[in-house]
Amino acid sequence: MARALVVKVTVGHDAPERCAQAFSVAATAVSSGVDVSLWLTGEASWFALPGRADDVVLEHLPPLRDLLDVVLAAGTVTLCTQCAARRGIGEDDLLPGVKVAGAALFTEQVLVEGTQALVY
Repeated sequence: MARALVVKVTVGHDAPERCAQAFSVAATAVSSGVDVSLWLTGEASWFALPGRADDVVLEHLPPLRDLLDVVLAAGTVTLCTQCAARRGIGEDDLLPGVKVAGAALFTEQVLVEGTQALVY
């Protein structure tokens, strides 16, 4: 059975250390060969836009943008539909590779046998 990890990030610039932990876990899992789905919700929604992750840099951790690039290259990154709508974010605004989906897909992903879900 393939291993899978779903990481939901609910914080952004308002809680940079917790946010960076989520991205770090997702990128590490991708690098380890795990099937990773990273969900951007709440304030993390802004990281679906070009340039928004560039200024989150914490000591002893790669820049958030680098971690996001790792996940985009080998995993999936999804922006919550409702979160995008509340912030006026459209699909044309997104980084290449980011998709928009809602609770139905999130629920489907986390209910797959062998999947671990983490929320930050």
